[in-house]
Amino acid sequence: MSSYVLTVSCPTSRGIVAAISGYLAEKGCNIIDSSQFDDIDAERFFMRVSFISEEGIDRQSLLDGFAPVAEKFQMEAEIFDATERMKVLLMVSRFGHCLNDLLYRSKIGALPIDIVGVVSNHFDYQKLVVNHDIPFHHIKVTKENKPQAEAQLLEVVENSGTELVVLARYMQVLSDALCQKMSGRIINIHHSFLPSFKGANPYKQAYQRGVKLIGATAHYVTADLDEGPIIEQDTVRVTHGQSPEDYVSLGRDVEAQVLARAIHAHIHHRVFINGNRTIVFPPSPGSYASERMG
Repeated sequence: MSSYVLTVSCPTSRGIVAAISGYLAEKGCNIIDSSQFDDIDAERFFMRVSFISEEGIDRQSLLDGFAPVAEKFQMEAEIFDATERMKVLLMVSRFGHCLNDLLYRSKIGALPIDIVGVVSNHFDYQKLVVNHDIPFHHIKVTKENKPQAEAQLLEVVENSGTELVVLARYMQVLSDALCQKMSGRIINIHHSFLPSFKGANPYKQAYQRGVKLIGATAHYVTADLDEGPIIEQDTVRVTHGQSPEDYVSLGRDVEAQVLARAIHAHIHHRVFINGNRTIVFPPSPGSYASERMG
């Protein structure tokens, strides 16, 4: 039996769930898990369905047969093979905690992705990446060569079949054109504080202000720096008795965990972009344990 995931986004309307479940039943499919949300303000409906084809119908045939239903409700619909691993390209600069974490999670199966390469503007992690039998691409970035550097990056993306780019503490700002070209396919991680601190040494600034919560935000990359639709967030409590170095250590831990959970949600097709927001459905049965590892 083949496992699939159906994702649907469409204008709010009566009968959507019945039409979807009716079609799957008609095609000999058994629904394993289903999540839905009707955004009343935006008048838009979102749904994710995990199902098994008990009659062995292939993905394209299921998608083609679904076309009349999709047309009737003006759906943006896709069916994914649940067994296929998404091809992911990692990008890193000189902070390697997220890169190390993702390599480890991928190796032990906690994050089922196919890492097709690592891009960096430095050589710090070349040996680490090569030791994992993953292609390493050094792309130097300066103010003068940025267009050429992004052209190289796009060449790597195309040649490797990359479906998702992850900025695992990559410290270069991507151009508006690149953000638009890969909209919804680039995830970034950054620290988040209450209040917010920007510029150099944010953890030191947080320490000096007596911050009690530090955290991290994972989001899709847009032309607005660090303001794309949020996928995942988390915080950790700190006290006056901890040092700036403790803040950095705890901050890196939460960054790694938040980024991994955001990637997990994306690769399992649980995230829907809804304007400046996201709809993030809970993990399907069997995937929750792996998502919370670490």
